[in-house]
Amino acid sequence: MTSADASKVPHVTLVQGARMGQGLELARQMLERDGEIFSGRAEGGIVVATCRDPTQAEGLDALAAKHGARLRVLRVDATDEESIASAAKTVAEEYGRLDFMANVSAVLSTERMRPETSIARCEAENMMLAYRTNAVGPTMMMKHFSPLMLKTAGAYASEGKSGTPVIANWSARVSSIGDNGLGGWHSYRASKTALNQLTRNAAVEFARKKTPIVAMCVHPGTVDTKLSEPFKKN
Repeated sequence: MTSADASKVPHVTLVQGARMGQGLELARQMLERDGEIFSGRAEGGIVVATCRDPTQAEGLDALAAKHGARLRVLRVDATDEESIASAAKTVAEEYGRLDFMANVSAVLSTERMRPETSIARCEAENMMLAYRTNAVGPTMMMKHFSPLMLKTAGAYASEGKSGTPVIANWSARVSSIGDNGLGGWHSYRASKTALNQLTRNAAVEFARKKTPIVAMCVHPGTVDTKLSEPFKKN
């Protein structure tokens, strides 16, 4: 897309972690209902969907076949800051704006990692993976994409448009310290609790800007996705 074409884009959304589950569904909703979601603005916005391996993203391939150039797929690995910085540079160069960013990807379990039912089952390597993916990753996304979003907020103000760019970080109810009456799931709980604090810090910082943006945490509830699949029986 040329810079001239980019100037005609009414809004740009980025969904980090869009290969499957909630991220894929959010990308679909943003493509199909953008006029409703971005109330008062023209339809036809761009959705930038990121995932760790775009070559294995069949769901995004299907969306691209339906929506064409309105969907841009980029590689982002939440544990690789260089990939995040590269994606931020691409979005800035191709579109020059970012109105909404959702950081959705998370890790709860892998082939060798399961939520810990006891402190005795905690392993440093697994804890670090959870923290890097669930807390550090979204923070690096805010670090590299917030300059573009602050620029977008400035454009709103100069054009006399209402609205504020928003960063939404997917958290979880189990991150709540006050609500924790069951214990367990140490790595996941702690990493999401860290995300809450990091998002709060960013929100305070961004609110002080001349043209502020919003940073917030979202609790989507328990949904039927691959992340929750091993625990459906409970």
